[in-house]
Amino acid sequence: MQAKDSLRDQRIRKSQMLRDKGENPYPYKYERTHTAQELQEKYHQLASDEITDDDVQVAGRIMALRNSGMFIVIDDAAARIQIFTHKDQVDPNIMDTLQLVDVGDWIGVKGKIRRTKRGELTVNTEKLEILSKTLRSLPEKYHGLTDIEMRYRQRYLDLIMNEESRQRLRVRSLILHKLREFLTQRGFMEVETPMLHSIAGGAAAKPFLTHHNSLDMPMYLRIAPELHLKQLIVGGLWDKVFEINRCFRNEGLSPRHNPEFTTLELYEAFADYHDMVQLTEELVCFLCRAVHAKEEVEYQGKHISFAAPWPRKSMVTLVQEKTGIDFHTIKSDQEAREQAKALGVEVDKEDTWGVVVEKIFGVTVEDTLIQPIHVTDFPRDISPLAKAHREDPRLTERFESYVNGTEIANAFSELTDPIDQRERFEIQAAKKDRDSEAHPMDEGFIVALEYGLPPTGGLGIGLDRLVMLLTNAASIRDVIAFPTLRKVD
Repeated sequence: MQAKDSLRDQRIRKSQMLRDKGENPYPYKYERTHTAQELQEKYHQLASDEITDDDVQVAGRIMALRNSGMFIVIDDAAARIQIFTHKDQVDPNIMDTLQLVDVGDWIGVKGKIRRTKRGELTVNTEKLEILSKTLRSLPEKYHGLTDIEMRYRQRYLDLIMNEESRQRLRVRSLILHKLREFLTQRGFMEVETPMLHSIAGGAAAKPFLTHHNSLDMPMYLRIAPELHLKQLIVGGLWDKVFEINRCFRNEGLSPRHNPEFTTLELYEAFADYHDMVQLTEELVCFLCRAVHAKEEVEYQGKHISFAAPWPRKSMVTLVQEKTGIDFHTIKSDQEAREQAKALGVEVDKEDTWGVVVEKIFGVTVEDTLIQPIHVTDFPRDISPLAKAHREDPRLTERFESYVNGTEIANAFSELTDPIDQRERFEIQAAKKDRDSEAHPMDEGFIVALEYGLPPTGGLGIGLDRLVMLLTNAASIRDVIAFPTLRKVD
């Protein structure tokens, strides 16, 4: 610790020395003419050992410094470029400034472009300015940032030192941009709905509770935008709406879960869950091509193809294939629970037929779904916002899309009957004492349905998980710039 403090003190002294010689170590602005990437592209045909008469101004962070500053490599986020400074070619004052720079400092350089004999594109310094004097040393490149927790807690250090981390977040930005492009080209309107809800509805999850002081009322960070988005369809704002935004669920951390996460949720009037299947496949394939120029990826040692069509199998069918038990033939909740216990699947005494089917699916099937697949026809018991299936009233017109054993999408033929919706909410509300994730009664939403929601298909996609797949990230924390972390003492 003492050695680190000593290095910091040295940098503080250098900062003061810059001030003493009339240079501001933290100036207000710098005019650059090119990024490093632009120069690499513009002069890619410049021959080795050739110099131009072209003056350029570049700026970036010093990532390497050799021969007392004669050779410097700067990184400006777009790319890297070499800086060459020789005492015979610059004003002595520049050489004095050069003695005060360290790895990690931001500098601006004006000079002529050339390519060295070794083929390195280089700026020959004519003028050099310090743009930000760093007071702390960067981690040592190969051994100084091995603590995974530090990478997330001090993400800026991870980004400085790890090009893979930077590229992954750049790809995330590209995915969000392309996602908006895909939807707007298909006639969807982007909207915004509240983050603060008076009722925690729209999904089965534990909410974050807060309090509004002026109104003196409890409020919840939203767990899903679903009920508000449907009200926009009721109101006729547009017949296709979508929102890309944060949701919050007061649940555990895992490689697939972060309490604060980003979702796409969309609704299309006059459509059903079959239309949402096609839309999901088209959207994911579009994004995969945008990132990889093909419809397949290598993910954690597995080859995954997103090429459509993806298989469609009902949850009950998948359970039967894995366990040999056909739950279509099981009529009572008690018999369903007995079958689960025989399989070694833990169930509660209040679990209904549909809850049992879902639990068995989670234990026996879910992790085996590596290639993209739509798991269809979820039980009605666990789908209070989806329409009953046209052929089997115990099921609903709902599917979830799975890849690599993880759900990435959830879609319904949306329930539009206000009488049926009220009954479903009442059943859920009755479970609230023993199930903190059960849907509450939302009278305001019921009233909205009574004004008429047309046939509607709805789709939600967990964008963090999708980015994981498209960037070969093992953990959700790798694709979120600032993930939620446990408090350290």
